[in-house]
Amino acid sequence: MHEGGFFYQAFIYLTAAVISVPIAKKLGLGSVLGYLIAGILIGPFGLHLIGEEGQDVMHFAEFGVVMMLFLVGLELQPSLLWKMRTPILGLGGTQVLLSTLAIAMVGLYAGLQWQTAFAIGMTLALSSTAIVLQTLNEKGMMKTEGGQNCFSVLLFQDIAVIPMLALFPLLAISDFITQNKNAVAEEHATMISNLPVWGQTIAVLFAIIFIVFVGKYLMNSVFRIIASTKLRETFTAAALLIVIGIAILMSQLGLSPALGTFIAGVVLAGNEYRHELESDIEPFKGLLLGLFFISVGASVDFKLIANQPGLIAQLVIALIVIKMLVLFAIGKFYGMGISNKMLFTFALAQGGEFAFVLFSFSVQNGVLNSEIANPLIASVALTMALTPLLMILNEKIFMSKGKENISEKEMDVIEEKNPVIIAGFGKFGSIIGRFLRANGVDTTVLETDPDKIEILRKLGLKVFYGDASRVDLLHSAGAEEASLIIITIDEEEKILQILENIKKHFPKLKVLVKATNRRNAYDVIERGIDNVYLEPMDSSLNIGVSALKILGYRSHQAVRAANKFKKHETRSVFELAKMRDDKSKYMQSARQLIGYLEKLLLDDVNYIDQNKDQGWDTQSLINEYGPEDKLNK
Repeated sequence: MHEGGFFYQAFIYLTAAVISVPIAKKLGLGSVLGYLIAGILIGPFGLHLIGEEGQDVMHFAEFGVVMMLFLVGLELQPSLLWKMRTPILGLGGTQVLLSTLAIAMVGLYAGLQWQTAFAIGMTLALSSTAIVLQTLNEKGMMKTEGGQNCFSVLLFQDIAVIPMLALFPLLAISDFITQNKNAVAEEHATMISNLPVWGQTIAVLFAIIFIVFVGKYLMNSVFRIIASTKLRETFTAAALLIVIGIAILMSQLGLSPALGTFIAGVVLAGNEYRHELESDIEPFKGLLLGLFFISVGASVDFKLIANQPGLIAQLVIALIVIKMLVLFAIGKFYGMGISNKMLFTFALAQGGEFAFVLFSFSVQNGVLNSEIANPLIASVALTMALTPLLMILNEKIFMSKGKENISEKEMDVIEEKNPVIIAGFGKFGSIIGRFLRANGVDTTVLETDPDKIEILRKLGLKVFYGDASRVDLLHSAGAEEASLIIITIDEEEKILQILENIKKHFPKLKVLVKATNRRNAYDVIERGIDNVYLEPMDSSLNIGVSALKILGYRSHQAVRAANKFKKHETRSVFELAKMRDDKSKYMQSARQLIGYLEKLLLDDVNYIDQNKDQGWDTQSLINEYGPEDKLNK
């Protein structure tokens, strides 16, 4: 190990992360690619700041993946898994089956024995849970249809590792067993290594049953005792103890620690202390995942790649192309929209971290030898490193092309003219549109997401395909004759562009805007718009009113308090907008306004005015709500 030992290694890894990740994020490459590049640069084939001991760090870094899968499992209560059974089994099962068969056929064509080809097919059918989930969350694509479909497939893949590990010993080839026996005897020795295959299978099943039993029937009592100590650090230690203990158990059985902790997470998902477990482990997960990505970059064997560049290139291209073809076909078969289908295709086209475990396990059990496994391991590492680039490629070419197609596509013919135009028909806009229609007000709805439009039209809602920031579309939608436009889209720049066009071309058109946050609200106010609505305010205050009622407040008193809060809070938006560029003055004024509002409401609670509290008199309500329910000065 290099001089300085562990602290030297920690310094190198942390320095690489702190320098490379912000640069990668600034260049639009994402943190995962930044970590991978950092690993390559500091690795044995870069600056050689870490050498063979990097493999030890790799084992430690895999703990990040272990904790990630534990947290994923905690989010998946058995009832939720049952509800998701169709996408998990349908999408996930189809992907693993077709990818396995396609890759195995290529292996047979290359002259491999069917057992080896089948094992390679199963291993390479898996994708990287760590890289894909991290990238999707970073890019805000996790909640899209494509992101959810990716999540379903990854869940099935993680679960599918269990039968794969049980099946691999049955695929053993006698020549490989003899060839690898001495090489793997010491390195892969486990507590069940000397048992026959059937004995190992029973031991694995018993371990899984043990984890399920303990998690389901014993851990509630254990957590209750720990929680009674009132020491947060004890609960944190207990959470880490669970993860580490299961990881050790799985390793001793020759299984993937990540797989065991995922099962434990699912079992503990119904535990009453689930949220405490999540909050205690979350801080460790992010740092260790970053360390894992750096270690993947550092472990890419460029010496092997340099010795066999043609073979490695063919393996990388073949793996990505085969999986892309399979994923695209599945997306088409399941009726995904083009943007979600391309996201689904590009996100899952790599090999996964379980490949390192499965290939090692295959060598140990004589399913394939090192000469076959090593190039495949290098190829998987490269495909993982290429994943962020594939995602960027999808964004820059296919998604941007889709956006161009949207803007260049011939607009829907809008023959009707209505008093209200709604730009954006997501969860916010759709409620407004349905409310207005229920009150006899016709609206012209504009939306740019073709997948969303297709769903809305199937529900019987009339939605027109078009970008509200285009002046010609607003003309077509009747903006000159309309009384009002309601803007409910989420893209802040697009909101401001629409406002500029309305101010210039349709100055008489009244505007209501849903602001995504305070910063966006300030930008809207600067453009002369008074009717600005902060998205979470009304729903948050409704919950607050319900809370006061439960605590014993009378209904009219709770509603009056909420209304007074809303009135003064919205005024503060306009006041603070004037000083947004003066940070010191802004913070001082914000503190004063918060303190003033709290004092005002507390005085109102403490001051009992019998005449005011006895009823819902009209004048009182007008004074409280104002003549119109809008944000104004």
